[in-house]
This record gives sequence, structure tokens and C-alpha cells, in this order.
Amino acid sequence: MSNQIKSIRGMHDILPEHMPYWHHLESVVGRVLDNYGYQEIRLPVVEKTELFKRSIGEVTDIVEKEMYTFEDRNGDNLTLRPEGTAGCVRAAIENGMLHNQTQRLWYKGPMFRHERPQKGRYRQFYQIGVEVFGLADPDIDAELILMTRRLWKMLGLLDDVTLQINSLGSLEARAVYRDKLVEYLSAHKDQLDEDSLRRLEGNPLRVLDSKNPQVQAVVQNAPVLMDYLDDESRAHFQLLTARLDAAKVKYQINPRLVRGLDYYSRTVFEWVTDRLGAQGTVCAGGRFDGLVSYLGGKPTPAVGFAMGMERLVAIMEEVGLQVDAGQPHLFLAMMGDVAEQRGMLLAEELRDRMPALRLLANAGGGGFKAQMKRADRCGARWALLLGEDEVSRNEVAIKPLRGEGEQISMSLDAVAEYFSQQI
Repeated sequence: MSNQIKSIRGMHDILPEHMPYWHHLESVVGRVLDNYGYQEIRLPVVEKTELFKRSIGEVTDIVEKEMYTFEDRNGDNLTLRPEGTAGCVRAAIENGMLHNQTQRLWYKGPMFRHERPQKGRYRQFYQIGVEVFGLADPDIDAELILMTRRLWKMLGLLDDVTLQINSLGSLEARAVYRDKLVEYLSAHKDQLDEDSLRRLEGNPLRVLDSKNPQVQAVVQNAPVLMDYLDDESRAHFQLLTARLDAAKVKYQINPRLVRGLDYYSRTVFEWVTDRLGAQGTVCAGGRFDGLVSYLGGKPTPAVGFAMGMERLVAIMEEVGLQVDAGQPHLFLAMMGDVAEQRGMLLAEELRDRMPALRLLANAGGGGFKAQMKRADRCGARWALLLGEDEVSRNEVAIKPLRGEGEQISMSLDAVAEYFSQQI
């Protein structure tokens, strides 16, 4: 029997071969958010369980089935965060960031849910979240959608995602709709699955999200929330679509796109893809104007979104997006004590002179033949060959490894200048 310890099911390693896609995604996201004036906030991975029970709702799959909750040594009930919005709201209230202020914040990091692992769905997964506080008008809703569209364009994924939008209206309008929906669904109980029957009692709007084909057939003829919107919410939605139309943003109005909790209101949106099978949502957002007061702050309008990083990376790999794989520019091969000492100094000189240079210096000995195999395997474009003879002449040999000409020799003092023109 093997004593090997393996990773926890659904908590996967992200191997070096995939990291270039992650780095590219994080770099583009950071640049876009910076362009729009958003500030990064870093939040704890662990929060009090009560935060998520109050924000997500106790009658939800997340709280009932999926949260990683435990009691610590002080007897406090704690939870690994299943999503980022609640922690961001808690931080904004606790640190006095909302009093007569607007905030545009973003964060990234791991989230945790005990779900059945499958492609695009993990028990530890990574999200990038954006939250805006203090702005109630639809222009900020439109800005978030435009910002995500710009992100897809910069990633080369705009043709692989589709925008869906809807309005949830006010709490009062949604209460009227909820009664009509419950009345309709109750008349079709015999066609609902176990999950939908449970949601019918505590969170009926979530029945509209069911992926069960039989339930979806029932839902197709259910009342439509858009027909019950209050006048202000209808005007808000019309202004939003007008802004999207003016910016030539393509979208679909999806009347079944909902959120199940009372503090959500008005705008909801999702970017979806058909590249990932059942796990088609790559970015979900909308207004949560009631959440700040729900968690103990003063009433504050809020809107935001979260995107799944694993799913975006999977699309990037699926479509064959070309990213910088991060291979070394140079591999420094050295032979002999004198050459190894001089090579160490040369490597540091080159790094000082060329901050963007990726240089891998040989370690662990071996002859030039073995070192050249290492140079080729690591993907370097050039090898620098430094032996005791080269040191005595104050020279280094430069060998192209990717069909870029013949091997040459030059003064050690000229290497940095030479490669500053090549890289």
C-alpha cells in the first residue's frame, strides 16, 4: 500500500505549464481595472460563518451543503469564504469606507465550496471580483459591462462569450412576482425535482435556474419578472440598454436570469460561453443595493461582478490563445571553478542592466553537452558558453538555439549591450 499523500478531491494544483495563461489573465485584468480607476483590496480567506449565512441566505445550496465551516480553538464558528462580495462589504463597513464616499474596489483569490468536482467547477477555485459602492444610476452598471467587454477584447475572447441581462426590479415588485411564480409552480409540483421543490418553499426564484430539462420545460411557461417591474426599475433598465446600444454592446435579454436573495435589485448580467459545456457562466454580476444595510451598514447602493479564473483560462487554452510562455531568453553554461565564479558575476551584471531579461544559469555541474541539452529543454533562445579559456580572454561564446544564426564570440563587457538590442 502506498503512503503517498495526494491532494484533496476538487482542490487542484496549477502546474507551471498552465501558469503563463494565469499570469497573462491577471496582468490584463489588473491593467484594465487600473485604466478604469479601480483599487485593489485584499481580504481574509476566513470569515465568521454568520457573515455568509446573513449575506448568502440560510436557504441556499451554498450555506446548506457547500460551505467549509469549522469551529476554531476559541469556539468561534468560521468559514472558508465561498464568495468574495460579503467579505468586501464587511471590510468596507468595518473600515469606514462608505460614509459619504464612493468606492470602486477589486480583489482576487481562492474561494471554497464543497461541490461535485467537474470541468470548470472545483472545491477550491479562484475568482476576480469587482464591487462599486455609493452609485445608484445605471451608468455605473453600464461601465462594469463595458469594462468586462474591454477585458474580453484584450484577451481575444470577445467572440467566445455572450452577454445576457435582465432586471430584478424592486423588492416590492419582486414580492408580487414571487407570489405569482409560487402559484404557477405549485400547480406543476408533480413535474418539479427534489431541489426545485425545496427551493419552492424558501427561494422560489432559484427554480428558474434549474438545469433539469423537465423543470426547464415547466419554467418556459412561468410568469416573467419583467412584466412586474416597478416604474423606476423599468426606467433604470431602459437607460442601461440605451447606454449599451450607444456603445454597440451586443446583448440578449434573458427573462430567466435571476438572483434568489432579497437584497439584489434591478440590473443582473452574465457573460456566458458554449466552450465549457455545462459550466457556461464565466462572469456574473448585478446590483445588490440592499446588502450593505443587511450587514449592518447604512443603506448604500452597490453593484459588482465576479469572474471565474479557471473557466477563463480553460477558454484561453481551448481557443489556442498565444501567450508568452515565460521561457528564458538566455541559458548560461559554465565549465570549471573560474568560469562558474565569473559566470555568476556576469549573470548578475546582465540582470542589473536588463530588468526584463530572463536568464537561467546552469546549476549542478555537468559538461557542456549536458548543459546544452538543459538549455534546449528550457526553451532558451540563446546559450552563453563560458569556460576557463573564455574567461582568460575576457570573452563569452553566444550560441543561437532557435535557428537565429551562427555561434559568435564577444567581449564580456559587450554582452549586455548586444542583448539589449536583441530582446
